[in-house]
Amino acid sequence: MAARDVDPYLDTLYSAFEMIESGVTTVQHLHGMRRGPVAAWPDRARRVLEAYRDIGMRTSYAFGIRDQNLLVYGADDEFVRGLPAALQPEMAEWFAGLRITVDDWARDLFVGLYEDWGRNKNDLVRIWLAPTNLHWCSDELLVRVKEQARKFGAGIHIHLLETAYQKLYAQRRWGRSAVHHLHELGFLGPEVTLGHGVWLTEDDIERLVETGTAVCHNASSNLRLQSGIAPVNRLLARGVRVALGIDEAGLNDDRDMLQEIRLVLKLHRLPGHDQRVPTAAEVFGMATEGGAHTTGFAARIGRIAAGRSADAVLIDLRNVTEPYLDPLTPILDGVVHRARSRDVETVMIAGEVVMRDRTFTRVDKDAVLRELAASLRAPLRPDEVRRRELTRELLPHVRRFYADWRPDVGEDRRRP
Repeated sequence: MAARDVDPYLDTLYSAFEMIESGVTTVQHLHGMRRGPVAAWPDRARRVLEAYRDIGMRTSYAFGIRDQNLLVYGADDEFVRGLPAALQPEMAEWFAGLRITVDDWARDLFVGLYEDWGRNKNDLVRIWLAPTNLHWCSDELLVRVKEQARKFGAGIHIHLLETAYQKLYAQRRWGRSAVHHLHELGFLGPEVTLGHGVWLTEDDIERLVETGTAVCHNASSNLRLQSGIAPVNRLLARGVRVALGIDEAGLNDDRDMLQEIRLVLKLHRLPGHDQRVPTAAEVFGMATEGGAHTTGFAARIGRIAAGRSADAVLIDLRNVTEPYLDPLTPILDGVVHRARSRDVETVMIAGEVVMRDRTFTRVDKDAVLRELAASLRAPLRPDEVRRRELTRELLPHVRRFYADWRPDVGEDRRRP
């Protein structure tokens, strides 16, 4: 709520610079419902997609939809009634500004974008569906999203079981796990990716295997937010498709995929010679073929092969191989263990060089950053000042809401 208002076009270019500079050619952009009014959301979505188009980056875009529990894991009206009288009208208005009907969302923020951006046949754009998380979406909304996915052949990305509180929410609401509930709704399937999945149980993993549902692992974000460590070793052992994500910089502080690959490789190395842990090639595969699957471009990207899109990342190997790399060491291991984003020199996307010798070919990076910085150096507007005040006033009431939430975390998910 306290975040500054930023031009989504400039903000998206800024993130694209950092991703491309670390060798990322394709992004899954999940656009959030940070604040109203609803009428402004379609234009924000268009500005984001225009930024990726202008820099030449491939994107799988979805505007996240939610229809309940917009601030805490409880009904909005009930939360407002529990606030001091002076805060109630302001928060009621806040919630009203975030409400959108399922029909309006489907028309303006899915079907409209799907039609305007190539009907998912464009080599650089896919329009996907993103119900934000189980606690934010009613069953009716989830069923509608699944229907839209079938009708348009689109994929679905839903955050799930990122935190222990989300695990507890499902237990309180339905007396069963979040994955079990989605399975009962008929929601899971090979077109579905679960973001995070930190608190998956063995039974949950079996349901993912049964339905072909994938998981996107966001290790550094989960560490930063105290969410825990996802059971990646068990997911891989059971054959679940795992993609590698870097989440959003506001949750992780950077967009460096090479650093993320290295973190994931080392995070899941349990003690013991008989432990089955991910190899460098497997983690690299999560970031390439795994990511391709979860963005809807699986048939076009993720590997270098005849008939696939011409994506290539050129890395200066001096920092990888000097002063010496033994001939018995696979070059891929050297890249995963040693390469840094500064070593990425040139990036080609769909046959076009979008960064050559660390200089962007389509967009003036320095000019964009100057414009972005200038916009944020401007004094806060009165509504921005009020939002910052409001967060401080609300925080005690949010803490009180969760006072009796004591998730039974069971296994310690600070360890893999």
